[in-house]
Amino acid sequence: MATIKPFKGIRPQKELVEQVASRPYDVLNSEEARKEAEGNEKSLYHIIKPEIDFEPGTDEHDERVYAKAVENFEKFQKQGWLKQDSEEKYYIYAQTMDGRTQYGLVVCASVEDYMTGVIKKHELTRKDKEEDRMKHVRINNANIEPVFFAYPANKELDEIVANIVKNQKPEYDFIAPGDGFGHHFWTIDNPATIARITEIFAGIPSLYIADGHHRTAAAALVGAEKAKQNPNHRGDEEYNYFLAVCFPDNQLKIIDYNRVVKDLNGLSESDFLKALNKNFVVEEKGTEIYKPNALHNFSMYLSGKWYSLTAKQGTYNDSDPIGVLDVTISSNLILNEILGIKDLRTDKRIDFVGGIRGLGELKRRVDNGEMKVAFALYPVSMKQLIDIADTGNIMPPKTTWFEPKLRSGLVIHKLV
Repeated sequence: MATIKPFKGIRPQKELVEQVASRPYDVLNSEEARKEAEGNEKSLYHIIKPEIDFEPGTDEHDERVYAKAVENFEKFQKQGWLKQDSEEKYYIYAQTMDGRTQYGLVVCASVEDYMTGVIKKHELTRKDKEEDRMKHVRINNANIEPVFFAYPANKELDEIVANIVKNQKPEYDFIAPGDGFGHHFWTIDNPATIARITEIFAGIPSLYIADGHHRTAAAALVGAEKAKQNPNHRGDEEYNYFLAVCFPDNQLKIIDYNRVVKDLNGLSESDFLKALNKNFVVEEKGTEIYKPNALHNFSMYLSGKWYSLTAKQGTYNDSDPIGVLDVTISSNLILNEILGIKDLRTDKRIDFVGGIRGLGELKRRVDNGEMKVAFALYPVSMKQLIDIADTGNIMPPKTTWFEPKLRSGLVIHKLV
């Protein structure tokens, strides 16, 4: 059962939130962050991507960069740009995209729940990425950015959230530059409401990592590390918990995560199309963008034309939670069998494009000669993600893309 707790959040003053809030550290590179933060000393990028305060080209893993993060975090608090709430609270963080709003509860999740599998994952993590975020958590003694969780939708929690949203003015309410998404934020101050939320979560069997596997692992591992180092460890210290935004699973939408490939592995276009016919029904769709319309249907762009590829019966196993995934089908039957791409994590011939960029981005990258062929996949469902996590399986790389991304800097959790 899930253990959560309220916390004394460190937050921007209302009038500064749009200057402080940023995109997550891992969705943009150093130069993009430098550009977004230009002329804005209050941008959270100075804490989560502090290499922007050094010469361009400075290694983001340089020890000076981590030290700069601490210096800037302290500066933000000293200047009053970030202030800590005096009482422990929960918070509501809602996001609006394309007219649809999803409502998350901002909580502190349990390190022990991650270690024991109550918090379930569906992706593998890389040690180098874990260690980078662990350093950032350790040196700041804080979770500067939240992780993104899902939980099985609960009617009473929905009602609690709806009641607060209806009757309480939001602390923050703004449209983020660049993405155009709405971000809305409320505090939950009532002790009885806080206690009830904690109680309801104690009856929820599992939480699911939607986005932020490396941040989750790093936060939990640092917490476990601190517990081991403390000879007087009790279990209720703040480092036993980390910052998470938890959304009901029925409000979340996974969008497509697509592939572009540099070459046809030595095949001519006609031989490549012939090879596809073995496992797919191949239909030419012309020059208008074609979007996959169902599971096991794929879109392909090659030499100025769009194609529909439908996997033939018998080429996948509907009773296998991994084998039924379109990423598995495309990886096995196209990328591996025909194009010779064995490892999606390391092969330099393939790249990945989040569906938020649209299928026009696939066309662009093929038309400009950078890539030879592109594949668009039908999105994974939340049910598929939960089935995989519940069975202890791991999704293939680059399977899920959640949008909108959480805005960082709305609230921070200190480990002391």
